[in-house]
Amino acid sequence: MSGVDAARIWSMNYRVLVSVISSAEEDITALGLDSKELFLLAEIEEHPYPAELAATLCMPKATNTLYLTRLEAAGFARREIDPADLRRHRILLTASGHQAVKDGLVLLADEFTKRLARLTAAEQKDFKKLLEKIL
Repeated sequence: MSGVDAARIWSMNYRVLVSVISSAEEDITALGLDSKELFLLAEIEEHPYPAELAATLCMPKATNTLYLTRLEAAGFARREIDPADLRRHRILLTASGHQAVKDGLVLLADEFTKRLARLTAAEQKDFKKLLEKIL
């Protein structure tokens, strides 16, 4: 496969993702978030330290801090000193943060499901296997 073909596949994948996010954005906004904040919230449990979270999301630390400050003010997350290392802060989801992540991911999944429905069950299975192979 040529580099041009690979770039075209990447571009189509990106357009699918943007389409899903755009279709769900209004409902995500109704949760009190934008999609970038939802993705950040969804990673907090696995990456609770701000620098680690920023690196995982390929986000500048200053932008990460801005989002975290907003999410904390909105009651979706809270900062606490890490009991294992008193020099570090970690981020924790609040109950409303957990609920927002759950609800937001359902919105995205519902939109993606609409696109997957264009494939047969066999094609969906093949698509999943191909994605797993790429990852």
